[in-house]
Amino acid sequence: MNARINIRFVSTAAALAATAALLSAPAQAQQLTRAEVNQQTLAAMKAGEIVSGEGRPQGPEAFAASSKTRAERKAETLQARRKGELPVGGEGTYKSSISQQTATAHSTKTREQRKAETMEAIKNHETMQPGEAA
Repeated sequence: MNARINIRFVSTAAALAATAALLSAPAQAQQLTRAEVNQQTLAAMKAGEIVSGEGRPQGPEAFAASSKTRAERKAETLQARRKGELPVGGEGTYKSSISQQTATAHSTKTREQRKAETMEAIKNHETMQPGEAA
């Protein structure tokens, strides 16, 4: 009998606590109109609190200030170009494929032997499916 009274007391106290929490919620948060929400959003955007675009950091503190001016950066780039320190466009892709070219340059097999091996691998399902990386 005592346990039944304790359970009723605890459940009544929990119900009263939940009701009090719901009633103490600020009424303003529930009563905002659409126009007020739009005004708050526009004000936050103007203040820099909301940044548009995907994957960009939020807030003004996320952007690091450059220690150099644009003119200084451009001058450094031009100087590096004159010294030949900048890679030529497309050269990176070419250089990465040179190692493959030099590796297969002195093959001991003929083209027909390589083709036969490839066809055998295809027949035995030993090749990678299209789109899979090595």
